[in-house]
Amino acid sequence: MIDDPPILTVRRAVPKVPAGVIEAFSKAQTGHLVDCMSGRGALDWRVKPLDPKGPAVIGRVITAQCYPADNLAVFAAMDIAEPGDVIVVQADAYTGTAVVGDLVIGMMKNKGVAAFVTDGLVRDLIGIEEMDLPTYAMGATPNSPAKTGPGTAGLPIICGGIPVQSGDIASLDRDGVVIVPRAEAERVAKALEGVLEAEARALAAVKGGRTMMPAAAEILSGPQTKYAD
Repeated sequence: MIDDPPILTVRRAVPKVPAGVIEAFSKAQTGHLVDCMSGRGALDWRVKPLDPKGPAVIGRVITAQCYPADNLAVFAAMDIAEPGDVIVVQADAYTGTAVVGDLVIGMMKNKGVAAFVTDGLVRDLIGIEEMDLPTYAMGATPNSPAKTGPGTAGLPIICGGIPVQSGDIASLDRDGVVIVPRAEAERVAKALEGVLEAEARALAAVKGGRTMMPAAAEILSGPQTKYAD
């Protein structure tokens, strides 16, 4: 017979973000960071801000993994979290109950947490709006979870189809959530300057009247394209 797992498994030691990374990432949109990572890194498109007009957020990740209809691990993540951290919760896209409601979001705000992210649902939207903590989820339901476990905090998870570890960096804006692995953070920060410069040049060209990307125009006019008319 397989033994039952412990109610909670918690890793309290979380690596610090490399110096200068948060400042560098704060200049970028989520799409810019993705452009530094071969076009990938975003959570499932359904994980979106409850308030699309809310502020963009950059912060160190604290992970939690909750079993269906339970949120005990969220409290363990809150216990680990430091001001400015982003709590990211794996709920396996479970839609039977919410992961958290306004009271838990309020406690996170009191703790100094910068944002909350889950690939599950939340509840108490009116109260969450009043708490004014950026909250990202797949949607909402009035159904509430239990607090019996099992679950984990501080350990690797899969959230919205993306591997996430405590100590990674989360970038959140109206487009969604991007995770930059901690091991890649300094490389991405260095690549970001070039991406932002290229984006600025391309945007200026579009505002100046450009109607086609040069790379696409080259393919359209070259031997790789066959016209059937």
